[in-house]
Amino acid sequence: MKINVPDYILSLKPYIPGKPLEELEREYGIKNAVKLASNENPLGPSPKAAEAIRAAIGNLNRYPDSGAYALIQAIAEKFNVEPKTIVLGNGSDDIIALLSTALLKPEAEVILPQPSFLFYEISIRSAGAIPVWVPLKFNSMDLDGMIHNITPNTRLIFLNIPFNPTGAIISKAEFEQFMTAISSEVIVVLDEAYIEFVRDPNCVLSIDYVKSGGNVVGMRTFSKAYGLAGLRIGYGLMAAELSELLNRVRQPFNVNSLAQVAAIAALSDEDFLQKTVNLVHAELDFMYAALRRAGIGYIQTQANFFLINVGPDADEIFNRLLKQGVIVRSMTSYGYPDYIRVNVGLHHENVRFLEALTNVL
Repeated sequence: MKINVPDYILSLKPYIPGKPLEELEREYGIKNAVKLASNENPLGPSPKAAEAIRAAIGNLNRYPDSGAYALIQAIAEKFNVEPKTIVLGNGSDDIIALLSTALLKPEAEVILPQPSFLFYEISIRSAGAIPVWVPLKFNSMDLDGMIHNITPNTRLIFLNIPFNPTGAIISKAEFEQFMTAISSEVIVVLDEAYIEFVRDPNCVLSIDYVKSGGNVVGMRTFSKAYGLAGLRIGYGLMAAELSELLNRVRQPFNVNSLAQVAAIAALSDEDFLQKTVNLVHAELDFMYAALRRAGIGYIQTQANFFLINVGPDADEIFNRLLKQGVIVRSMTSYGYPDYIRVNVGLHHENVRFLEALTNVL
């Protein structure tokens, strides 16, 4: 069969997610593996969210509310923003795709840090647009380098705060200076998937700009701190004029009914969110101290994951850890061949990881 496909579609590299825990256990013949590779919430979902799902199961024969009125109202009240500034997505990935569909056309340019989340590039190229990569500077996004790469064709700039995989942030002062050089016609997207874990009070927040109706978009998710990764739900915060455009191209039932009720319940579960954040901060400090005692280098983070220096071959260390039933992520493909990325687990999982790491090193 011969299919006439644009070259920019043929150029796409498919996104390859991390393997499920069960598949890895089968493949490597291991049991009771510890997965610290996908930056998931080790506590599971909010108990309130789980209860809301159980209560809603009897309505699965009905289509979800396409406008997700109740959830949008809950988000608006939570963050003191106007409901018309919120766009819901099937994960924050959906918001990336909607931005690309609504705003990009062939030959448009999008500036993004290198390395970056692969789905940025997939969405950009799917629209026939051109990704413009700006390498990191001292493990952080190079804002000056991005400014120097702006052209009349620039439509979007993606920033990841905290940055994956280094955990770096952008301060309010740095972002203010950056925005003075950005045309109001260029949309600056702050991907805040891990924003709940940030300890630095000087970190920039998209909400501060959305409320003023500027050219800043914030993207957030219920996958990480709220523990709802399996339901795929996220949202964008943006000027009302832009949200109206995204809703024109959004699929009518892109957020399922169980995701909607779970997200509403999770937003109200302040105790669970605080418990999650407290666990992450305490366990990060525990692992930092253990690595310092062992003389193993690492990069401090503002997220729920961090990078550990394991020597010249992170892929080899990754495979050795797998054989001990510990799943992490090698950063070779991100341009960090000396590092693995590890997310915070429960205390006994972190202890097991540290013991396994000491063994393989």
